[in-house]
Amino acid sequence: MKFNEYKYERPDYDKVKELFLTLVSQINNAKGYEEQNKYIKELNDVRKNIETMSTLASIRNSINTADEFYDKEQNYWDEYGPLYIKLNADFYKAIVNSKFKENIKNEYSEQFYKICENSLKSFSVDIIPDLQEENKLMSRYTKLLASAKINFNDEELNLSGLYKYMLSDDRDMREKSSKAYYDYFEKHEDEFDEIYDKLVHIRNDISKKLGFNNFVELGYIRMDRTDYTPDMVVNLRKQILEYIVPLCNKLYEKQAKRLNLDKLTYVDENVEFSDGNATIKGDANYIIENGIKMYQELSKETKGFFDFMLENELMDLETKHNKSAGGYCTYIPDYKAPFIFSNFNGTSEDMDVLTHEAGHAFQLYMSRYIDMQEINFPTLDSCEIHSMSMEFITYPWMDKFFKEDTAKYKFAHLSSAIKFLPYGVVVDEFQHIIYENPHMSKDERKKVWRDLEKKYLPHRDYEDNETLEKGCWFFKQGHIFKDPFYYIDYVLAEICAFQFLKKMDENRTKGWQDYLNICKVGGTQSFLQIVETGNLISPFEDGCIKSIITNLEENIKSFESNL
Repeated sequence: MKFNEYKYERPDYDKVKELFLTLVSQINNAKGYEEQNKYIKELNDVRKNIETMSTLASIRNSINTADEFYDKEQNYWDEYGPLYIKLNADFYKAIVNSKFKENIKNEYSEQFYKICENSLKSFSVDIIPDLQEENKLMSRYTKLLASAKINFNDEELNLSGLYKYMLSDDRDMREKSSKAYYDYFEKHEDEFDEIYDKLVHIRNDISKKLGFNNFVELGYIRMDRTDYTPDMVVNLRKQILEYIVPLCNKLYEKQAKRLNLDKLTYVDENVEFSDGNATIKGDANYIIENGIKMYQELSKETKGFFDFMLENELMDLETKHNKSAGGYCTYIPDYKAPFIFSNFNGTSEDMDVLTHEAGHAFQLYMSRYIDMQEINFPTLDSCEIHSMSMEFITYPWMDKFFKEDTAKYKFAHLSSAIKFLPYGVVVDEFQHIIYENPHMSKDERKKVWRDLEKKYLPHRDYEDNETLEKGCWFFKQGHIFKDPFYYIDYVLAEICAFQFLKKMDENRTKGWQDYLNICKVGGTQSFLQIVETGNLISPFEDGCIKSIITNLEENIKSFESNL
């Protein structure tokens, strides 16, 4: 069945609630585990249908934010989502209080049980109005980004469409397009500030009502971090400051020389070469055609996966008006179907998005046998390992897409992945500071952002852009608004992905098997357990980053020599 044939029907909350509570009661009153598990599975079918409808509404709303029907449906889910969370809380309570909890752990995993415990800690009926308001603010932020209509170069563009001009090999074009891009954020600065201010305060209020000291504590529980702490993350930041920031500084210095610039500024950061970045030698259809070949040749598993995605039209890839910004992968449980959403913009980033989101989708495809939605997708720190590693695993096929620009692409891709780590910890440390000090003024928050940039991104030069100089860059980082504390997951995963790059360089067969193994376990394991399953070194462990630096430098040198 193709995606456009997937039927959406708004659930009748009152009927769902009645059925839900009946099944919860039957779970609670079951005389033995076999009987209890029968009702758990029946209730899970109900929950999967709710998740399916919510996901379909979200996907179709993000494909066209101007679609009136799905705009109304998204409003419904913003309002009723917390009520369904409340029902789920009754399910989690039944699981946690079960007389047969050891049987549940054996069948559904210890990780599932811990997620149920965390869900109870992060919810109370007292916070339902707050959760509804949080949802509405996040939707407002999404619309604010998606509604951008910028007249540039005789075109009306959204923010994604403008980005290709910001990567031009013509510096004058980069300056003009960057000005047009950030002018939008300057023009709407008060609204971005207002949305974030309200989100910070409402999240702080929620955490207090739930008995936490601040939202940092609640944020970690919401992210289902069951085996690491903020102190362990502090140690990771120290390693990045010691090993990665100096490497990045060298990369930026070389970049400025390649671009024949006295100094690198923010308009130049994403351009690696004076004659322009690597380009894909064709359109979206060309990318898909070569993607088919790539995934056919990579493994029998990836061939089956990509055929499934194409046959069922489970990808919406090209940018268009009123389409939400960014890219994502999600899962539609009733159809056991991953879905990839992106905004192709004619740059090499189209390849990054495809391989990244395909990594997520491949993991979901490999763990479709898992019916319990909490553990089909791993926690976000773990699932980003699959996506980021896939970007490196597919390196041998990049010549199909980039031809004579292949070395350029690999060099720029690996360089940007390395350069990402300091930025990633800026986003994470920023959120720790903000939520530990929720009553900061809007200007104080922006100063925190700019100070962290100076610490981890000392090369960054905003020239005469006053909006960015005072700390407004974070406005465009959607995770800060919509997925608090998510971003360090990318850092953790990138460090694991660099280890997979090293594995594939040393023994491709063994490296691929390790990758397959972490895909197959889905979310039945915690982050550190998945690290162990993949034969990886924990990013929190002293010496982890030091162990991959040499391989990173050797790959950079190798790609550089072929430019």
